[in-house]
Amino acid sequence: MLKANHTSARPIGIVHVISVFLVEVVFIIACRSCSVLLVGLLRIDFAMMFIGVLFGVFLCTSALYDGSSGVVDLTASNFQSKVINSDSVWVVEFYAPWQVCGHCKAFASEYAKAAKALKGIVNVGGVNMDQHANVGAPYGIKGFPTVKIFGADKQKPIEFQGSRTAQAVVDAAFNELKKIVQHRLTGKSSGYKQSSSGSSSDDVIQLNDANFDSMITSSDDMWLVEFFAPWCGHCKNLQPHWASAATQLKGKVKVAAIDATVNTATAQRFGITGFPTIKMFPSGPKKLDEDVVDYTGGRSSSDIVQWAMDRLAENAPPPEIKQLLNNEDLKQACETKQLCIIAVLPYILDCQAKCRNDYLSMLKQLGERFKKNMWGWLWTEATTQTALEESLGLGGFGYPALAAINARKMKFALLRGSFSKDGITEFLKELSYGRGSTAPVKGAQLPAIVETFPWDGKDGELPQVDDIDVSDIDLEKDEL
Repeated sequence: MLKANHTSARPIGIVHVISVFLVEVVFIIACRSCSVLLVGLLRIDFAMMFIGVLFGVFLCTSALYDGSSGVVDLTASNFQSKVINSDSVWVVEFYAPWQVCGHCKAFASEYAKAAKALKGIVNVGGVNMDQHANVGAPYGIKGFPTVKIFGADKQKPIEFQGSRTAQAVVDAAFNELKKIVQHRLTGKSSGYKQSSSGSSSDDVIQLNDANFDSMITSSDDMWLVEFFAPWCGHCKNLQPHWASAATQLKGKVKVAAIDATVNTATAQRFGITGFPTIKMFPSGPKKLDEDVVDYTGGRSSSDIVQWAMDRLAENAPPPEIKQLLNNEDLKQACETKQLCIIAVLPYILDCQAKCRNDYLSMLKQLGERFKKNMWGWLWTEATTQTALEESLGLGGFGYPALAAINARKMKFALLRGSFSKDGITEFLKELSYGRGSTAPVKGAQLPAIVETFPWDGKDGELPQVDDIDVSDIDLEKDEL
């Protein structure tokens, strides 16, 4: 991250530019015969100096935190040593440069204030995701700023969900400190457990000749399998990274290990000649001998996680654009995802089957485009879920309408532009960079969903009204 340090990036001063300009003007007057050449040189010189001024100003203003802020600059080269390998608690902000992320700029002063308050007690750092995206990749960073607290278990940082104030950051840091002290007093371990066999943790699945085929083929999940030898030094070096990756990928990718020196039939089957060797089996139905793929990533936990998530996204089907029918639909789409996107489509009589299907087709295309984010996608009909619409402020701009919800933080953002492919794409891109305007969900919780029937795919019909036979009505003449 570029620091606002005038000694390391000293821009050409404006006064210097003006003084040089005046000297050259005087020289031109004194030497009119060569004025054409000098004017050309003067223009080039002045333009380059002016660009230098602008670039210098950019260098001095692009950084969020300078050396006096108390916020440690964390990068791909020092994150492992400073944070992961440290016994100290770390509060880490993953941010984008202020030119990209308005929320990051607004939060910067409060975060720096927290860093100064915690000096000597808790370490406070920042990762510029524009320059070091691979650092945040293992932690599922989708929006900016995101703050994680690396405390008792460095492999499972806690996401800060409080308000963006110095006091809230300090309180969260002290809560984590308290947990560590309690762990030490009671003698409880905060790390993952490790068995006596190689490359193992609670989250690493142990395979052998007997269960290899049945375990992998019975699962539609993607699998990463390490073939190791207990005596192999490289395998021992990989072991903690493999265990960490297994924990981070839990629920997304199955991470396994097999001792190739004992389970020789499986090792020979896949041509294992060196250790460690890692193979990937993609998600979906599998033919093991045909679908196996060689792992080509690095050997750090972050490399393993990044490689696995990239392959998972490539092979993942687009998300289902599901109709919101009950509370379970809302829970599955929102509570288990980073974001859920909810579209409210017009009433069927205002937008018949073709119209509605066009909207759903567009949403499917958007789901395909943003599938790497693994968001949840829902749609409902206007006025069917009035409590939900009210809690999100939907409907004020008419229908169709769209909102993005972060259920963990109970915040949402509304699409205020056009309900079109381009309009929604721009809205979601803005959100992912932390530039969207958000608001708290009314009542700080999502409302109960009214159970409804799924759409039958047909046009809407007006309610049938029984014809009235006027001959059955006996009216007195004086009533006419």
